[in-house]
Amino acid sequence: MIRVENFQKAYRDVVAVQGLSFVLEPGQVLGLVGPNGAGKTSTLRSLAGVIPPTSGSLEVAGHDVVTDPIEAKRRVAYIPDDPKLFDALTVWEHLEFIAGTYALSDWEATAESLLTQFELEPKRGALASELSRGMRQKTAICCAYLREPKVILFDEPHTGLDPKGIRSMKTSVLSRAEAGASIVVSSHLLELVEDLCSHLLILHRGQLLFFGSTSEARHQFAGEGATLEEAFFRATEDEPPKELAS
Repeated sequence: MIRVENFQKAYRDVVAVQGLSFVLEPGQVLGLVGPNGAGKTSTLRSLAGVIPPTSGSLEVAGHDVVTDPIEAKRRVAYIPDDPKLFDALTVWEHLEFIAGTYALSDWEATAESLLTQFELEPKRGALASELSRGMRQKTAICCAYLREPKVILFDEPHTGLDPKGIRSMKTSVLSRAEAGASIVVSSHLLELVEDLCSHLLILHRGQLLFFGSTSEARHQFAGEGATLEEAFFRATEDEPPKELAS
């Protein structure tokens, strides 16, 4: 569902990601982790078609993000850590906007179900400018889910959510994966990654340190019985890769 081959992203003289390759199958949930500046957000934004890769290829659901951007974007949803909503639209009007943009039919029942699931029904008529940080996050998630994307990309999905909201988000991610979606969750909250993810990708200074199952990561870096947090720190602190050339 996601195929990345020799992906590189540079900003002028700064290389954010270099030589990244991995494949994610339908139903898999990937935890994308790494220290600040590792290249996680650049990877997500490139997969979503928000920014172009400098080189390499990125495919979602069989469509190249660069050469077939419209079809790729139809199949991917990206929820950034600080979603930008339209302040003058209500919660329901955001869902109407998504339905119109993607030419969805018979979407209202799904939208109502999403509002209930994320406890947004009382806020359906509220303007985005009136919403709390967590409510804005929930609205963005509902807009992403409304069109049933094949690939879902989360950047710090727990930000702004209360404990009940985090539980709803986690349940929804697992449900979408069971239905066949491929999901990438980028987060510094390793407990969240451990709860949700079947696979792990560790980036460090823009380079791939590890890609595989979460159990393989524990075994390789910290031994049996170790937590994902222990594996992560040993992976990123013991033998960090060489600095990228500028």
